[in-house]
Amino acid sequence: MKPELTVDWAKVEPLMLDPVATVISAEIAPALGGAADMSKVTAIDLSLLPEEFRLQRLTFVAARKAFAELKTNFQGNEEYLVFQLIRLVETFLRSDKIDIPSLFHSDAVRRRILIALNIDLIVRHVLRFVTEQNTTALTPVFDEENPIGSTGQMRAWYTTKPNMPTGKSHISHVVGDSAWEQYAANVFESRDDVIAYAKNDHLGFQIHYLWQGSRRRYVPDFIVRLANGKTLALEIKGTDSEQNKAKREALDEWVQAVNSSGGFGEWSWDVAFNPNQIHDIVARYGK
Repeated sequence: MKPELTVDWAKVEPLMLDPVATVISAEIAPALGGAADMSKVTAIDLSLLPEEFRLQRLTFVAARKAFAELKTNFQGNEEYLVFQLIRLVETFLRSDKIDIPSLFHSDAVRRRILIALNIDLIVRHVLRFVTEQNTTALTPVFDEENPIGSTGQMRAWYTTKPNMPTGKSHISHVVGDSAWEQYAANVFESRDDVIAYAKNDHLGFQIHYLWQGSRRRYVPDFIVRLANGKTLALEIKGTDSEQNKAKREALDEWVQAVNSSGGFGEWSWDVAFNPNQIHDIVARYGK
């Protein structure tokens, strides 16, 4: 990251905070003997707690979360990074880039509550544009103990799940966690533009991403080696969600970092939301 962070707000996409998809009351149900005692459920009306959701406090919370994500890649003073992030978050929160499709939630208190409940979504949205517009280069951070993974490191393991033997995979069988994954494996086996593939199961290939205030691990479904030398990280997804979008953004950064470092060939990534898309995706990257 460059020491001086700038954002072209004209290029920042609006972020919609949907009140319907946001919980505006919290229910606390003490667990007794493994079951919730519904007689002790307490509803907390968040609109009665406006002091907890002052805009200044929300700005600092968001800036702190953004700082945790950027500090390792920032090439300047950390205090200066905090100052800049506070300024950028404050500008975003006061801008017209937050879309709340409801007049009922547009009053000052409810707007702040809605922002507080979606603070991680806001941080991820702002960071996407900060990163895109201020990154001079993405460089991978290697695991000191095992910097380069390989299917050759796979140890034998056992499962009762349905599986099928492979011909083009270094791993003897593909375990199908879904019918779609079994179908994908059949596609890879049948296509001439696929020379090798691996189901990303027990391989240790994972991408870290930020979600709901904590770092999570994302495991793409397949790694595919194409005949043109490219490597494709492919995800099979039936439905989409904000969390899945966060995973894809992290995977995109990982691919950019690996490609910029060199030495690992050219990587790409994609997502199939329908089994019929798998053939088209492989054909597109296999050209």
